[in-house]
Amino acid sequence: MYLSTKTNLRGVSFQGILQILVTMVLLLPPLLAAADEDPCREEGIYVRNLTGINIWYTRDGGPCTIWSDDHILKIKPEETLLIYRDMICQTEYCPKNPTYDDYKSLDADLNCRVRILPSCNLSDM
Repeated sequence: MYLSTKTNLRGVSFQGILQILVTMVLLLPPLLAAADEDPCREEGIYVRNLTGINIWYTRDGGPCTIWSDDHILKIKPEETLLIYRDMICQTEYCPKNPTYDDYKSLDADLNCRVRILPSCNLSDM
């Protein structure tokens, strides 16, 4: 008795299983690549100050600028945004200053919007 590629394994043909496996192998890399894409990369992530107070920031080592309560800043992947408690930008507001990747990891609904709350708690908006 010879086995052929049309042998049935409990009602499912070997060719059918082979076709499904080949299809999965061909579709998997693009799906994994799509999962790693950053939808916020071009436009940036919008961060709303909901700390209840005015805080200050510097962007890429620039001037110390006020960030009023309930206002939004946009940060892009290549930018560095440092947040401070005082108007001379000496006392950092967060023990570990959040980066673009920190904000991105909190954006659960992928709408490129997060918020900073009192005590430097970050959450999705």
